[in-house]
Amino acid sequence: MFRGHFEHTIDGKGRLSIPARYREALAGLQDERLVLTKFRKGQSRRLHAYPISSWRRLEKKILSKGRFDPQLERFRSVYVAGAHECPIDAQGRVLVPPLLREYADLRHDVISTGEIDMFQIWNRDVWKQQFEDDEKIFDEPETLQALDI
Repeated sequence: MFRGHFEHTIDGKGRLSIPARYREALAGLQDERLVLTKFRKGQSRRLHAYPISSWRRLEKKILSKGRFDPQLERFRSVYVAGAHECPIDAQGRVLVPPLLREYADLRHDVISTGEIDMFQIWNRDVWKQQFEDDEKIFDEPETLQALDI
């Protein structure tokens, strides 16, 4: 559903144009809203963007787990509590809330990257560094074989 990466700019009002291919996928799902939330790997902060239908599946999985599991509680306190439901306007843009823009350092140049059932929104420079680090997986044939894909 969501694949590839696309460069954009975020405007002064915090609006981000959703890539046309992603808009097509959202239209197929009849989703006119996204759920944006915080995510971090190491020091690389970005946003996760879910169609409402994918977010609801995630919520069901979370609810099926032990409510008082300390690790799940930590996860919910950041990932779920940090989530914002954002409508997509008629021009295919989403207004990224200021708190989330600040978290992911989204000021001008942005990259959207597909993650199959959701996509990520990155500061372009942060994405480039993370991509260089992640690309090293191709130097590890045993890791690729273990993925079994």
